[in-house]
Amino acid sequence: MRDLTATMDTAVRDALSYLRTTDMDAAADLAELRRTQLTRPGVVVVGETKRGKSSLVNALLGVPGLSPVDAAVTTAAYLSFVPGDTCTARAWLPEGGEPVPVDDLADWAAGKRRARRIEVTHPAPLLRYLSLLDTPGAGGLDPVHATVALDAVRRGTALLFVADASAPLSKPELEFLAQAAERVDAVVFALTKIDAYPQWRGIADDNRGLLQAHAPRFASAPWFPVSARLAELALAADGPRQATLADASKIPSLQHALIELAGRGHQLQLANVLRAARGELGRLEGQADAKLQAATADPARSAQLRADRAALAGRKRTESRQWTLLLSAEVQRARVETVGALRSRIAEIQQELSTRIEKLRGPDLAKLPDDIDVHLQAVALQMSERLETTFGQVAAHVLDSAFDEAERDAALGKVNATLRHALAATPPRDGSGDNLLIALSAGGIAFMAGRGAALGLSIVGAAGGLLIPVAGIGLGLAAGGYVLYRRRVHTDRQHARTWLRDVLAEARAALADEITVRFTDLQYALSVALDDATGRRLRDLDAQIADLDAAAAEDAAGRTRRRAAAQQELDAVRVRVRQADEALLRARALTPAPIDDER
Repeated sequence: MRDLTATMDTAVRDALSYLRTTDMDAAADLAELRRTQLTRPGVVVVGETKRGKSSLVNALLGVPGLSPVDAAVTTAAYLSFVPGDTCTARAWLPEGGEPVPVDDLADWAAGKRRARRIEVTHPAPLLRYLSLLDTPGAGGLDPVHATVALDAVRRGTALLFVADASAPLSKPELEFLAQAAERVDAVVFALTKIDAYPQWRGIADDNRGLLQAHAPRFASAPWFPVSARLAELALAADGPRQATLADASKIPSLQHALIELAGRGHQLQLANVLRAARGELGRLEGQADAKLQAATADPARSAQLRADRAALAGRKRTESRQWTLLLSAEVQRARVETVGALRSRIAEIQQELSTRIEKLRGPDLAKLPDDIDVHLQAVALQMSERLETTFGQVAAHVLDSAFDEAERDAALGKVNATLRHALAATPPRDGSGDNLLIALSAGGIAFMAGRGAALGLSIVGAAGGLLIPVAGIGLGLAAGGYVLYRRRVHTDRQHARTWLRDVLAEARAALADEITVRFTDLQYALSVALDDATGRRLRDLDAQIADLDAAAAEDAAGRTRRRAAAQQELDAVRVRVRQADEALLRARALTPAPIDDER
């Protein structure tokens, strides 16, 4: 696949430069979108327990023992590996980030300290191209742990799924992959321990067949047979033996594939930003074309524009109240439904864990906080994803009822900008920007110090869509989450049931409050968008009418000069439009497809 990075980056920069000379507000919005979208590509590593996942991460980085092997499954501690000049580690705790001795990573990952995420910097060559997120063994890939892992997958550039050569993919693994197929565009499979299982080729064939049946989107994804043990032996060897062991480990092939995939993800990010720029350029092209038509001083067009303006102004006066009522009704309905879904999910958790309490003996009750913590993470993630979908549906319903397609797209841009500003201006519940990973689901398993590193929505070449920015909601420190560890869990069942009820009640209240705040933000953003879109359209019509009146008052020579200036403006913006269109046309190859088609 041809590298389109330079082509699209130039197109984005040129569009941004042009917008800065014509529409500073649009330029500022595009610059902010570019800043937030263009993040370091990240590969999320997921696998069942005992599959050699962390050993594989160490082999990819060329650092044996860096990612702790056999860390406890229930810790929900994510290890994020990012580039750095030296090897350091930092854990993110309720009170903020705290340096961690690299030699103590195993204890921290095993949950002896309550860290959601541990960020490890290292000068490993692979990290110059991408970041790696090593997920904890996904709780046997049970539904609760799978929910948390799937959110990490959704926000990464690609999924590296780790299986081993001892047996074909299990039912939980296939169920996880079937869900992942709906959330991730790119996946690479690693088949580990090929040095220990000579029958690995047959296992790989069996796995392809299972994927065809259960997750057909991944059926043609590449499998890389690897041996982390041979890679580690290669690092300890020298001379010809080192090269022989490295080749036998097959780790270099996987490294190259991940680098290629990271580059593809960065290009897709650029394409998403360029598409947003193309929308703004299209709007400016329409305005320039209207100026050219106005220079003709056509009386019929003047009359039509005045009629259009009068109709729009009248519509604003008569329908503004209806828009406001519709907006309020839609937002309140969606909020009630979302809070109701939250209440039902919390009740299910309480029933499930209450039943479990009846089966636990005294000492085992001390493990209850870990179980609740993972359940509440999953709830926050589920509510976050529901919010994203609901916001899009509400925005589409309200804006579709008020505007035509072109006006709706402009209004969506305003909604996006307003919500981004609201999210950026609102301090996290625990008061620490870097601590978002503890409070917010979107940041809890992200790559960049608690701030999301999403690839984008794969909308290259699409006809349009909602890009509503919704940061993940979460529990903060007021309820649930880490407060679990500040309360003492008694070792008798009655106290455990009471404790469970209190914690879940606090968690439900905290999440319901956060949901209400987010819907308030949405209502405000949509209200601003409705007013802004109508006001912008009125201003455009006024400008066109003024141009027509000015042209009508001039002589033939003046109108000729006016037409020449308008034509020059139209030609200039069309150059940028063509540049963006050509780059986006070439970028269609970046949309999801089997990533080994060109091999």
